[in-house]
Amino acid sequence: MADVKWGWTADYIQACNCDWGCPCNWNAPPTGGLCRGFSAYRIRSGRHDGVTLDGLHAAFAMKWPGPIHEGGGVAAVYVDERATARQRDALLGIIRGEAGGLPFHILAVVVDRWLEPLSLPFDFEVDGPRSSVTVGSIARAELEPIRSPVMGNPVGGKIVLDNGFIFKEALVTSLAVFSLMDREMKYSYPGQNGHYALVEYPY
Repeated sequence: MADVKWGWTADYIQACNCDWGCPCNWNAPPTGGLCRGFSAYRIRSGRHDGVTLDGLHAAFAMKWPGPIHEGGGVAAVYVDERATARQRDALLGIIRGEAGGLPFHILAVVVDRWLEPLSLPFDFEVDGPRSSVTVGSIARAELEPIRSPVMGNPVGGKIVLDNGFIFKEALVTSLAVFSLMDREMKYSYPGQNGHYALVEYPY
């Protein structure tokens, strides 16, 4: 991986249609047989071949007709509207897998078609299992602690993945809000799976 010329440390929020924990983390079939997801980053520090990415945001939405590893995905990238032209190109190159390195190189392999990227404002709040992100008028994800269906008390936790390539360790949460409305990807999955993690890429 010596030729990979990018890296970042970032806060990460994930929202998807799966049940809590998301079976896709173990290469199992997604809940309901298909995948509808959204991931967002607040980059604490980062660079790409000399271009600084500190303080910027980026996100992507993806959908697959079945398990992710079977491919056939459609995806879109959302870039912080504050990014310069060089920063925008850097973020697009990273997330679409063109810059190499995990996790995006693997994700790009299973995406058949990328929609036109959009530059949008971000509102990203980091608060552990209550973190949230809004991307323009397109996407909103609000995490909340999982509550016991029996007692109603918070029972959230975390997962540690020996071979995780999106994250190695993350909080497992529920979604108080999750809505994505963008062209071919229009869905809402409140109450389903969410994650918060601090990630360092590339793995």
